[in-house]
Amino acid sequence: MTTPYDVDTLLTIATDLTASLSADDRRRRVVEAIRRALPCDAATLLRVDGDVLVPLAAHGLSPDVFGRTFPRRENPRLDVICRAVGPTIFPPESTLPDPFDGLVAGVPDLTHHVHSCLGCPLRVEGELIGVLAVDALERGAFDAIEPRYLEALAALAGAALRTSDLIEALEHSSRQRGLVAQDLVRDGLARRGGQLVGDGPAMRRLREEIRLVAGSDFPVLVSGETGVGKELVVRMLHAESRRADQPLVYVNCAALPSSVAESELFGHERGAFTGATQARPGKFQVADGASLFLDEIGELPEHVQPMLLRVLQEGEVQRVGADRPHHVDVRVLAATNRDLEREVRAGRFRADLLHRLDVGRVRVPPLRDHREDVPLLAGHFCDRARRRLGTGPVRIEPAAQAALAAASWPGNVRELENVVSRAVLRAAAGTEAGSTVVVRLRDLGDLAGDGAAASAEAPPRSVADAADEEATYRDALDAFARRLVRERVERAGGNWSAAARSLGMERGNLHRLAVRLGLKE
Repeated sequence: MTTPYDVDTLLTIATDLTASLSADDRRRRVVEAIRRALPCDAATLLRVDGDVLVPLAAHGLSPDVFGRTFPRRENPRLDVICRAVGPTIFPPESTLPDPFDGLVAGVPDLTHHVHSCLGCPLRVEGELIGVLAVDALERGAFDAIEPRYLEALAALAGAALRTSDLIEALEHSSRQRGLVAQDLVRDGLARRGGQLVGDGPAMRRLREEIRLVAGSDFPVLVSGETGVGKELVVRMLHAESRRADQPLVYVNCAALPSSVAESELFGHERGAFTGATQARPGKFQVADGASLFLDEIGELPEHVQPMLLRVLQEGEVQRVGADRPHHVDVRVLAATNRDLEREVRAGRFRADLLHRLDVGRVRVPPLRDHREDVPLLAGHFCDRARRRLGTGPVRIEPAAQAALAAASWPGNVRELENVVSRAVLRAAAGTEAGSTVVVRLRDLGDLAGDGAAASAEAPPRSVADAADEEATYRDALDAFARRLVRERVERAGGNWSAAARSLGMERGNLHRLAVRLGLKE
């Protein structure tokens, strides 16, 4: 039994190859076209990154899939697809685990198994660059698909993926080094869009700020609350700079005793002080030609600040006990969780030093300002915990995801990672080796006192209780949040401040959430 070619779908993908689209739009449109062309419930476009497959675009899957990666050695179906010459349709009785079991949207049973699966290796000029994975809940959904049609879809999808990689590489080239086309493509494939997890407006702005300042040699000040990921941002700035092939020298200013801070940063000569038995270069000379990361710059001792200012202004350092300065070529990347403007007003930080450091300011948003990325981050941390614990696939039930999204997260991404890791550890304790681990509301119980547990305790016991069967994933989460907020406000006698406290949220954040949910004007 065969099916005729869907020429319109093939033409759509082919036309998009020449259209002026962003890389993300191009990938999304490919997946949407595949979804229309095949009788499936989910379709995923993944890029090959060494021995790991990374999701780039998907339709019909839980959003936390974009926080996960799929190593070939841990996902035998994907490995079979990668090694195949052409499309592979797995028989229903196949015992190989499907990597997307429990991730298909709209399926309340997170241990449910996909019944039909096919995959196509995406090759360009013989090189494997990606995989197209298609799943259906109905048995035999792909039996009538003609192999030649799948080959045509795979060829066009591979060309679209390579085109998007070329565009990303060329854009990267124009901002940075102007490498030749072949090197740029390799670089674009290796970077796969950056390391920050999250795709909300706040994270998109952050990536744009990183791209804007990374290519210059100006000092950069990265600011943000504790746990937001400032060090990761600094490392991305260095990785995308012209000094990326040189080391990033790290100094924790908060750990520098005042008595040795000058020597640590600028070096000393032999005999400069008791115990100085030999000359020693400081961190600035070690980082000559490279980048220096001054973490917790707000903790730098006051007597050292004028010396740092001279390095930034003149590019000169003078070792303790030396008669003459040394010229250094160092790019300074600094990070702080302090309000340095307030520190200047209090007389604890020099205003001229702040102005020198603050040529490029990158503010890392707190997690409460990009809550839409919580599912992606949770999926990412589940993946990391799974590898550390050696468990089977880890899935998060919708009610637990809603509780995570409603938490205030004063410790930001670092706190979220700790909570998810502990929850996976609890959930895995009662699970047989190799089977699916499902993180449920009860596994998040240690959030009591942080606020998120309070959200998790309230009914409904699942998101499905708060939404009809036709609701989308986002609608279901909104319905859960709407019912939860309404109940807490009623319990607090209409006092929104008390309701916010019971939910572990700032009152302003609860107000904005209520407006979005239609509970307030």
